[in-house]
Amino acid sequence: MPRRRACLVVPAAPAAKLEKGRSLEADEVVIDLEDAVVPAAKEEARSAVAAALRAEFAAPSVAVRVNAIGTPWCHLDLIAVAGSAREHVTVVLPKVESAGDLAFADRLLDGAEAAAGRTTPVRLLALIETAAGLQAVAELAGASERLDGLIIGYADLAASLGRAGAAPGDWGFAQHAVLVAARAAGIQAIDGPHLAIRDDEPFRTEVAHARALGYDGKWAIHPAQLGALREAFTPTDEEVAEARETLAALERAAA
Repeated sequence: MPRRRACLVVPAAPAAKLEKGRSLEADEVVIDLEDAVVPAAKEEARSAVAAALRAEFAAPSVAVRVNAIGTPWCHLDLIAVAGSAREHVTVVLPKVESAGDLAFADRLLDGAEAAAGRTTPVRLLALIETAAGLQAVAELAGASERLDGLIIGYADLAASLGRAGAAPGDWGFAQHAVLVAARAAGIQAIDGPHLAIRDDEPFRTEVAHARALGYDGKWAIHPAQLGALREAFTPTDEEVAEARETLAALERAAA
């Protein structure tokens, strides 16, 4: 699975923002068909995303956040992504609350891939952003062979829990639950975005906290934040040297 240290969310509309997203050097660009697109523009935005997936991106990995299961648009979004010309593509499924949600996506993608003649399966990332999803996170982490990782969606999770103004340190219970579930299933744990656009001290504090916990990366909502994310979630020279020495010691002991 691709590295996801620095993941940038790019609106699917207007077209200028989607076009700019193709040139941005994140580890993964996440094209947003959900929160970034008003209901009246969903159809047009989906067509624009399908066209964009035929083009080149500076980012090595591209994902599409589709609309949530149960909305009028989710199944059409999944079919469009599966039928796209892009060989490697990931769907970010929002508000995942049960293994049944992932099973629905699996079955729909199976059929859409067969219809399109796709040979490389679409991958999945699950957004944990409701109380029900957080409660079921251990089950969700192992519910699909397509699943690459779990992402915390702080804004919607706060709304689901009835919380307001929570600081980064207040989310420890959710961050640990998602991290443990991901590690137990052998998939990635991705921290949700800082809900501001600057690379400033509050942002860096969140990044350092997620890195210290053991997360693999973090979402961003502005390109200015990508450099700090890549730096924070890339092992330091000292960490690499220590890991190599540990491996060398194991080899010496085995010999």
